[in-house]
Amino acid sequence: MAAAEFPLPDVGEGLTEAEIVQWRVAIGDEIAVDQVLVEIETAKSLVELPSPFAGTVTGLLVSEGDTVEVGKPIIRVDSDASVASGAALTPPAEQSGGAAPVAESVPVSPVVASTPQAAAAPSAPVAQTPPAPAAVPARAAAPAPAAPAPAAAPAAPVQPVAVDASVQGTDESSGAVLVGYGSATSSPSRRKPGARRAAALAAEASRASSVDTAAAAEASVDPGEESTAEAISALGTGSAHKQSTATNVLAKPPIRKLAKDLGVELTEIVATGLAGEVTRDDVIRHAKQASVFRNIETPEWGEVRSETIPVKGVRKAIATAMTTSAFTAPHVSLFVDVDATHTMEFVKRLKASPTFAGVKVSPLLIVAKAVIWAVRRNRSVNSTWTDREIIVHHFVNLGIAAATPRGLIVPNIKDAQDMSLLELAQALEELTLTARDGKTTPKQMANGTVSITNIGVFGMDTGTPILNPGEVAIVAMGTIKPKPWVVDGEVRSRMVTTIGASFDHRVVDGDVASRFVHDVASVLEEPALLLD
Repeated sequence: MAAAEFPLPDVGEGLTEAEIVQWRVAIGDEIAVDQVLVEIETAKSLVELPSPFAGTVTGLLVSEGDTVEVGKPIIRVDSDASVASGAALTPPAEQSGGAAPVAESVPVSPVVASTPQAAAAPSAPVAQTPPAPAAVPARAAAPAPAAPAPAAAPAAPVQPVAVDASVQGTDESSGAVLVGYGSATSSPSRRKPGARRAAALAAEASRASSVDTAAAAEASVDPGEESTAEAISALGTGSAHKQSTATNVLAKPPIRKLAKDLGVELTEIVATGLAGEVTRDDVIRHAKQASVFRNIETPEWGEVRSETIPVKGVRKAIATAMTTSAFTAPHVSLFVDVDATHTMEFVKRLKASPTFAGVKVSPLLIVAKAVIWAVRRNRSVNSTWTDREIIVHHFVNLGIAAATPRGLIVPNIKDAQDMSLLELAQALEELTLTARDGKTTPKQMANGTVSITNIGVFGMDTGTPILNPGEVAIVAMGTIKPKPWVVDGEVRSRMVTTIGASFDHRVVDGDVASRFVHDVASVLEEPALLLD
């Protein structure tokens, strides 16, 4: 039977290799077009690769943890081949010349579902004589193995699917879409099929509280899917659900890792997600921590005296960027203490404002707006050095350093200078959540012009940040806490912070650097300057 191999594509930014993090399919699985095959890690982000084929997985050509060059085949797929799970890999050249006749399955049009997960569930196949070879429609449901028939023509070779651009949509929030490999809007979630089914049914149950969830699950789940029924029974009704066992807890991989890092048992967490899943806020709330990255308890010393951590992926990219920046750009750093009492009062008023209802507001928002205002008054800090010339940017792509479970990344908010305070708050919240969930794309980290690092969330007063490569200025925001401060000749308790900043001295002179830091501090002392 003819087989098709899927090579590792270039997911953007001219990257030459990627690490295989997790396979989402196994040998013998029936897959559909746009179904997520594997999760890979590049030097900049985690990426889910959708399938351009529909058929049966006959070979996983690389293992989890392997670093693979772009263009190397990673998976082999047969169209409607019946392969036992765990079968040995056999290259196409070594396969027998004639395949045993089998009945080819033709997928039935999927039933319209109320949730994306349900829509991605495979339809029941119908065994019949195969028609002439044709392109598999986009969003076609995955066919299950067909029952053997007395005789049938050999299966047609698998062909990449031609996807109509008119039905793909352009909403970037729907997920990463690889050019030529279909739309991610119909790709299944990361959960296994049983968990996907459970999430879909749970969401339906929460919208109809009058329906008994356990009974609905029993009626909706196919025989033999006891694990799905148990998951639904454990969810119950309403928006908060208590999970029974770790295998039935609905949570994305980044949330599971966060819980593990914080030493939190997922089974002890009350889930508040719309589909009964555990959210980031649920984990943090249960851990009773204000910061995701603060230690809950001191761990025991490991039994192994030393461990070796390969330098690859994001860690390798961080090492290269920091070394290049530190030993190429001559850094100069400045610091100033600031009375941020009025900023804290302003943040409190914004939180109480109906306009900002449901939007996260923090002092970082005011610092971000202050940096944009200061850049407008000191344009050279918003530049790029190229050895031959200095490029001064008349727009602000504001980078926000984010400490994620995968390491430090600096995504940026494009054209932040054109945003209102509310729009900037929404952009900051989206950027932070995307980064912490490991969904930041290379495009979101490209072409930054000036950056902010908020080390205050770790309780630090200040620091000497290293420049993000390609930029000539970075601001460090320290913690804001009560300190004695002289006001009108009297010592009073005020909310004080320290603003630090590093500059590329090839571009930014001391006077410009000083004025820039002073301008940022002035806004924190009196946010009304933003009305200018």
